[in-house]
Amino acid sequence: MLNLDEISENIDLFLEDCSSLIVLGIGNDIRGDDGLGPYIINQLTDLKENLSLKEPQSLENVHLLNGGSVPENFTGLIKRIDPSHIIIIDATLMNEEPGFIKIVNKEDISNVSISTHSMSLSYLVKYLEIEIDFKLIFIGIQPKDMDLTFELTDTIKNSSDTLVDLLFSKFLKI
Repeated sequence: MLNLDEISENIDLFLEDCSSLIVLGIGNDIRGDDGLGPYIINQLTDLKENLSLKEPQSLENVHLLNGGSVPENFTGLIKRIDPSHIIIIDATLMNEEPGFIKIVNKEDISNVSISTHSMSLSYLVKYLEIEIDFKLIFIGIQPKDMDLTFELTDTIKNSSDTLVDLLFSKFLKI
């Protein structure tokens, strides 16, 4: 289901010359698995805060944003941070098994079916590109259930936790 070696390698290549990173989690956390983006940001934030208690300067160039279901509200902050790299994470309808993780490059983002958001991610990216220069990848996870609930399904929670661990290990190398 998950090719973690390939995902890890793609993230390594993406982050090679990273000087400042934004991770933007998108999703509606009252729609079940659609809340995986905010869940991942919350988990990464906890890990970052725990690390900064021990090493205050660590990960200061990694910015974690919970975009909720209106990521366009964060464009001003993103432009002020002026990152070299952006990772967007969201539930993505890909006709795959629930929990399947896929990395999509900036050039192919318009081909991704986003679940519940008011603005197309390709428009969001194009708007940001007007004022800042950055590399971007999109990480999508196939949801299982997007009914009205605050809980992720076990399958999606497991995939999300796997991605959290992988991403956090990569952040330590920036």
